[in-house]
Amino acid sequence: MRPTAPPDYPDDPIAEPVHKGRGALSNESSRYDSERRIRTTDGWEAEAASAAEDDELPPLRTTLTRDATRTILARNSSPDIPFDRSINPYRGCEHGCIYCFARPTHAYLGLSPGLDFETKILFKPEAAKLLAAELASPKYRPDVIAMGTNTDPYQPVERELKVTRQILRVLSDFNNPVGIVTKNHMVTRDIDILRSARWRRPAFRWAS
Repeated sequence: MRPTAPPDYPDDPIAEPVHKGRGALSNESSRYDSERRIRTTDGWEAEAASAAEDDELPPLRTTLTRDATRTILARNSSPDIPFDRSINPYRGCEHGCIYCFARPTHAYLGLSPGLDFETKILFKPEAAKLLAAELASPKYRPDVIAMGTNTDPYQPVERELKVTRQILRVLSDFNNPVGIVTKNHMVTRDIDILRSARWRRPAFRWAS
């Protein structure tokens, strides 16, 4: 629980500064880190910190990193999940829903499930190319591919990068059905592909 008053002792943790416009209140260390970082004070700064509490912090900007993955389809064999393959064009999510179950996956990257999850986004520029190669393989057996099962495929940066749109185009070319989970209205941008006559099976769309 975060403290609400200045610490009694110098080593007591003090509250993290709050960045407005973000879902998480802190940038807690990854569960896999060997060390845990906490914010403390030597006692001399307590009054100054209290006086500065009302000062608004500058916006915490989002950074983008290329994800050099060599495969694009993630598979699962769980009997509790109604699909066995999925694609996540992005890792991390600017929507910043504090309840998101995908937050802990950023810990696998050595990043925090807190603010890092919202501000350090990885994107997969070769996703469409990798997908086309996989769908063209003689070993591939078509079935519904789920998108947005980990993080939303319609990140704000999708407007410029169009990674998700390129993936949908490949799926349409191969007549492979797709299911989409998103809370972003940007999905309507790709209605032309989702309604494509080349799709022999319907595309399922869910909005949460």
